[in-house]
Amino acid sequence: MTKLRLKIEGMHCTSCAMNIDGELEDTEGIKSSNTSYAKQATEIEFDQNKINEKKIIEIVKKTGYSATIT
Repeated sequence: MTKLRLKIEGMHCTSCAMNIDGELEDTEGIKSSNTSYAKQATEIEFDQNKINEKKIIEIVKKTGYSATIT
């Protein structure tokens, strides 16, 4: 398993963080997602044999937020 930390921009509340976690955790290859509205960041644990960092960022962007690797 690989860990990735992303800075998230565009969240307005804790529901935003829950939306991001829900989308990511429903994706094959992602074991866990822990998004914090207070920190404006998410920490993801994933299997790099099934999904890559670029795809993870695309998923976050599709939910309406911007993401950059920190």
